[in-house]
Formats: sequence, structure tokens, C-alpha cells
Amino acid sequence: MTPKNRAWLLLLMVAVICGGSVWGVVWYRSRPLSLPAMIKRMPSQAAPLLFIDFAALRQAGVLQLLDGAQASQDPEYLAFVRKTRFDYRQDLDSTLLAFAPGATYMLVKGRFEWNILRGYAQSQGGTCAYSLCRVPGSSETHRISFLPLQDNLMAIAVSPDDSAATDLTASSGGPNPELPGGAVWLSLPGAWLRSRPSLPDGMQTFARSVEQADAITISFSPEGDHLAAKLMVRCRSDHEAAEISAQLILATARLREAIVRENHTPNPADLSGPLSSGSFRSEGTRVLGSWTFEPVFVRSILGPQN
Repeated sequence: MTPKNRAWLLLLMVAVICGGSVWGVVWYRSRPLSLPAMIKRMPSQAAPLLFIDFAALRQAGVLQLLDGAQASQDPEYLAFVRKTRFDYRQDLDSTLLAFAPGATYMLVKGRFEWNILRGYAQSQGGTCAYSLCRVPGSSETHRISFLPLQDNLMAIAVSPDDSAATDLTASSGGPNPELPGGAVWLSLPGAWLRSRPSLPDGMQTFARSVEQADAITISFSPEGDHLAAKLMVRCRSDHEAAEISAQLILATARLREAIVRENHTPNPADLSGPLSSGSFRSEGTRVLGSWTFEPVFVRSILGPQN
């Protein structure tokens, strides 16, 4: 082989390697990231997790309840939609949030115009370097950072660290976590409940009943014209599960009695309605329960409708 042919062969090999690398990056960024894989990217495994499947809620007609809500008509939100062309009602598919001490992490799936989002960040006094954007928050402890993990997946963090979104770029590994069902679910570690965070009055009795459990999951799914809430409490033993189930049944009965003593009936528009409708049972080391949330409750927590 002549020196000229060797040079051409070397250039061809470099082109093939570079092209393969580019194709690999494109393939990786277009490969859907599963929900278990997203959970394993969250920095704190002991933090409460909230998942919202906006696509499922949109398909079920539940998301349309937000159309007239006061929050969706907020001038700042409308300005954000106008400047970024991003509207959760049509562009957002799902959100996974982790509420770690001092920080909130989010993995958001949807349709994004990244150049416009970067421009919006800079117009708000932020900076973008490579793929990471930093935006000033409401305080020094609420600095916002975001970056694209894939074309349709954004990593966002609100933290004192203005690079915290990069914490979501790597997976913790290990087996896939058990997934709750439902279009919306909330997973609470038992240790978090034992720390006694501030909860609404109606939830304090519930929290005391399950605070010794290993983990608690509450999921919500549309069923007909209402939302069905399912509870799953993972306990250390069958005996503990039976005790927690009995405590929840007793707490629900006492709530109904208290409502009757005050000459009232459970109100489906506030927590007295759903909480008094609860039913519970134990199965092995798990406690299973359910509540019913009527449409009027959803509308009441969304605020005034236009």
C-alpha cells in the first residue's frame, strides 16, 4: 500500500469512528428513559417521590379541569408560555419529583424548544454554558438549573447549588424499584414520616398510624367521573401490617363519628369527604387501602374557575 493510500485509509477510519460516535450520541439521546431508570437517577433514595403522568390525565379528561383554574391564568405563567412556547396542557407528558432536604429535583418529559428555553433563561438574568443553564431563583437557597438529558427529557433542580441539575445525569444502579400504579402517585419513606413534617390537620392522624412502616405509597387514577386513591403500606412483619390496618380503620370510624357529633355530613369538597370514605385491609406484610375523590374536591383545591 502506497503512503497516499495509507493516508486515505487513515482519514476513512477517523471518519467512521467520528460518525459512529455521533450516531451513538444520537441513539442514546433518542432512546426512551423508563420510569424505573428515572427514579434511579434521583440523588436521594430516602426522599419523598411524586410522579404525575400528564399524558394519561389529559387523555382521561382530568387535565381539562385545570383550564379555568386561577393558576393557569396567572400573568407570570402566561408570560412564560408566550415567551417559551411551552404550555403544560399540551407539551408536558410526565414529571417525576424528589423532595430532598434543601433541594427539589425534577425529571420532566415533554416537547421542548431548547434554544428558546435557553434564551428565556438568559433574559431572566441566567447563564447557559454548554448544555447547563442557571437561572436566579427567589432566594440564594432557591437557585434553578436545568439541562437536556434527551431531546424530550429535561433535568431541573431547585437548590442552593446552581449546578444541582447535573446530579441527575448519572444512575445509582441496582435493581429496578417497585412501581406503584396510577396516573399520579406519591411515595413516602417511613423515616420521612417519623420526622413529623408539617401536614394538614386531616392528615396528622393518618401519618401517626403509618409512621412505623418502611414505606408508604398513595396512587391516584381516574375511574369514571371521580379519582380513586389507592394506599399501599410496606411493613416489617405481618403483625405490624395488621396493627396498622386496625389503626387506620379505627381512625376512619372516629372521623365519621366526629362529623356526626357536630351534626354535619362528610363534605366531598374537602378532606372530610375522601378521608371518611377510606377502607383498609392487611395482606401479609402490606396494608392496602382506598379512598374516593369526587370532581368537586379536585375543583376546590385548584382555586376559582373562570
